[in-house]
Amino acid sequence: MSTDTEAILAGVRTWAEVNDVPVDSIEDEEIVVTLPGEKKLKTNVAISVFARTAHLQAFVIRHPDENSAEFNRWLLQKNLKPGPVAFAIDSLGDVYLRASVPREHLLDELDGLLGAMLATADSSFNELLLIGFLTGMKKEWAWRVGRGESTRNLAAFEKVLSGDDNEYLGTFGDADSESPAVTADRESEGAAQAEEPAGETGAAPGPTGESAGQSASKDSTDDQGQCLRL
Repeated sequence: MSTDTEAILAGVRTWAEVNDVPVDSIEDEEIVVTLPGEKKLKTNVAISVFARTAHLQAFVIRHPDENSAEFNRWLLQKNLKPGPVAFAIDSLGDVYLRASVPREHLLDELDGLLGAMLATADSSFNELLLIGFLTGMKKEWAWRVGRGESTRNLAAFEKVLSGDDNEYLGTFGDADSESPAVTADRESEGAAQAEEPAGETGAAPGPTGESAGQSASKDSTDDQGQCLRL
């Protein structure tokens, strides 16, 4: 690892300390920072420094349970808007945000890039949940209501889940001990990592997130996977 790369990673650590942002891990060419959000409780961003470029990647949400065509269409439409970050999916359909800059510009642009990643992940999370996981959320809401459990983790969706359109209301009771909880913020088992850009060296990042109302995040790898730009 060159001194220059060490200096870049040290600059990222300094940014994290100044902004009171946790650093999850540090490797020779990568550092992972955890950004707190509102709708999505946290977004882990892996920052990897290669020979010529620096890459940022953040896991957003796992592949949808339903409405995959509408789900991916939404992502494609968002990618039409100009900005420093873009959505990508891996071979299983799990969703990431990615950005790349020349390595010498990373520290100058770091604040703006991380801010854009956090804002995009946070603002998109609930919309993607409604498109790709609505049935699961209906079931979880009905289960919680039927057992007298708190619905706090789904409070943002109360208008959608508590009305007559929720066909699962009244189908759960105290005897249903196993929760049908939605875990959309967990990477799939065997989820693919982003493939290293051509001509660069070093491992590609694959951060995970934390589920709103749950702590079910985990890291996973797949040697055959490639992160596909939508």
